[in-house]
Amino acid sequence: MGILNFLKNQAIEVIEWTDDSGDTLVYRFPVHQNEIKMGAKLTVREGQNAVFICQGQLADVFKPGFYTLQTQNTPIITKILSLPYGFNSPFKAEVYFVSTRQFTDQKWGTTNPIMLRDKEFGMIRLRGFGIYSIKVSDPTVFMREIVGTDGHFTTEEITGQLKGIAVAGFSDYVATSGIPALDLATQYDELAAGSKAKLQPEFQSHGLELVKFVVENLSLPEEVEKMIDKRTQMGVVGNLQQYTQFQTAQAIEEAAKNPGGMASMGPAMGAGFAMANQMAQSMAAGQQPPAQAQAAPAAGAKFCSDCGASLPSEGKFCPNCGKARG
Repeated sequence: MGILNFLKNQAIEVIEWTDDSGDTLVYRFPVHQNEIKMGAKLTVREGQNAVFICQGQLADVFKPGFYTLQTQNTPIITKILSLPYGFNSPFKAEVYFVSTRQFTDQKWGTTNPIMLRDKEFGMIRLRGFGIYSIKVSDPTVFMREIVGTDGHFTTEEITGQLKGIAVAGFSDYVATSGIPALDLATQYDELAAGSKAKLQPEFQSHGLELVKFVVENLSLPEEVEKMIDKRTQMGVVGNLQQYTQFQTAQAIEEAAKNPGGMASMGPAMGAGFAMANQMAQSMAAGQQPPAQAQAAPAAGAKFCSDCGASLPSEGKFCPNCGKARG
């Protein structure tokens, strides 16, 4: 059995790699005592590069194709000559397969909120998250700077570092972009493109390419979102007088559906028009609405049938529009 194993280990290797893990970036082809033989056959598939390490040095990078490797390990002869080393050849040769395909759906997100200075709301806190895609663009740099001699390097081993780089670059870009908080929701694509351009050199220093960077969501603190909601409501209301008239028309429609409902609509309509008219005039003058516009009309009060203004107990004409009292 020992002789059979010896002879088996002296066979010339056929080196190839197919990956079904989905997260492996680098894989070292297993060879007994890292003694790749002279004439070994290497197959590199699409979506791969092969890094050949000979005598401890990065000797070559092979693109997709079929190759014959040249080493100093001659079957049987080298093993005999390595007797002084305990039959362990000093001529080491290794092949690392590097996946060059895209690794998608890598997630990033702010652990702590980003502090921003907004012209409208002052200091605000912003949280964000999204995804990005990477691929190995320079196997030589990636092997030297990141992988080293790791024989099975996965995305999980570098995800934490890349996430930190992504969040730092995004935070810096959004803080200096000057985009108002109210417009952030419409600028996702612009923020993603700017962040990607800013992050690309940092990824390249690791031998990687940032293929895609996506901003999925940005969220503001609850109190800022409430302020935005209030401003939205004010924009929907628009002209206060027209809004009051619309509300009154709806009330008439509802009252008409109920027996006896119209009997009480006259005073309510007059009060509504009077309040809207006086508040609109005050707001146009840059003043607060008068106290009588803020308070409910007294019981039994009379109103002008033309403009809805409150009528005094005496007098023949309306003090607001000048029409004769009805």
